[in-house]
Amino acid sequence: MFAPPAVVGSTPSRSSVILLTQLRWIAVFGQLATIVVVSQGLKVRLPLAPLLLAPLLLMVINLSVAGVLQRRRAFSQRELFSALMIDVVALSWQLYHSGGATNPFTFLFLLQIVIGAIILEARWSWLVAVNACLCMTLLTFRYVPLALPAPYAADPFRLYILGSLFCFVLAAVLLIVFVARLDRNRRESDAQLAALRQRAAEEDHIIRMGLLASGAAHELGTPLSSISVILGDWSRDPVLAGDADRAADLADVRRELERCKTIVSGILMSAGEVRGIDPAVTGVRAFVEDIAQEWRGRMPGDLRLVDRLDEDVPIIADPGLRQVIGNVIDNAVEVSPALVVVEAWLEDAGGGRELVLTVSDRGPGFAPEMLERIGQPYASTKGRDGGGLGLFLVVNVIRKLGGAVSVENRRDGGAVVQLTIPLATLALDPPPEGADEEDS
Repeated sequence: MFAPPAVVGSTPSRSSVILLTQLRWIAVFGQLATIVVVSQGLKVRLPLAPLLLAPLLLMVINLSVAGVLQRRRAFSQRELFSALMIDVVALSWQLYHSGGATNPFTFLFLLQIVIGAIILEARWSWLVAVNACLCMTLLTFRYVPLALPAPYAADPFRLYILGSLFCFVLAAVLLIVFVARLDRNRRESDAQLAALRQRAAEEDHIIRMGLLASGAAHELGTPLSSISVILGDWSRDPVLAGDADRAADLADVRRELERCKTIVSGILMSAGEVRGIDPAVTGVRAFVEDIAQEWRGRMPGDLRLVDRLDEDVPIIADPGLRQVIGNVIDNAVEVSPALVVVEAWLEDAGGGRELVLTVSDRGPGFAPEMLERIGQPYASTKGRDGGGLGLFLVVNVIRKLGGAVSVENRRDGGAVVQLTIPLATLALDPPPEGADEEDS
């Protein structure tokens, strides 16, 4: 129904390292091809040992970088500068053993300077340019001359012109390809930054309300607990227990009190406190089944639970979390009172296992413009003043738990809301060392 959550996209620095690695592979194959063409096609005697050493070294570096890319998502400016300087030094080594400044491939230094100016900060890009100029200066006065065969020895400038033409075409193609890729990475980074700013703006809508609500919820917690204790004492009083009417009223009051506690707990979770009032230790299967059973008695139609849980992990079930899930079910019941399907399973993620809940309805689904605004405050199709906060609070609470909310329309009608919650945020805290010994 839903694909697993996508891994967070690459950072700009990681994308730059990937591009430099790709450029280095092109350099490896280009150098090997050039060596073969020049030595075999043009019959120019080349010092093969030092010329082959540079591609071999670049291959080893690329394989090492591939392993690092599996473990890291960001790289510093110093590391990007070092990676680019490896390419500058490798090119200098190749040119030193193949004619120095008389080799037309010296123009490839300009490609590295341009890439450095794009991916590096100003001071680092200036260092790349200075180092490339120093290498070019060295190659102008110190290099190993090429032993040209008879046809080219008489007119070496013509060979230089042909090489310059090939180098110009190669540099033009590489600049278009890699600068376009770097620009795309920059635009993706700008889009991610805009999304983060939008998310911050959305959460700012409830910060002030959350501060006030959180303070009120904490103040209400103490009297509610006191009332709960008093009601418990009254329920054990023989006089009240013997009066059926008063006992029924007392049960109603306790039921409403528990509802008040659930609301207060939901306010605390919406304000950023994961654990609210009266959290209970239970299993993930029992937690899901209890929610389904509660809503079966509250809706006119059928609530179908599809249990795909492969194990029953112990968790702390906060009433506020039940309310958040209940908000999603309530929205589904409102548009599809005849049937709502709740599906639950566990799946592995990069940071551990996650509980995945989907709530499917048979209603009209979300309008395309609403799908883009899901989770934003006041984004609602119900046309009520102040509407659209329910799902916004759901998204906010699930984010604070480290999870995610996804919404899509079903192909055969209706909508699906998926909640992904890391089990680590619901798991029992490990008992302190020596607790068993103390209990015994």
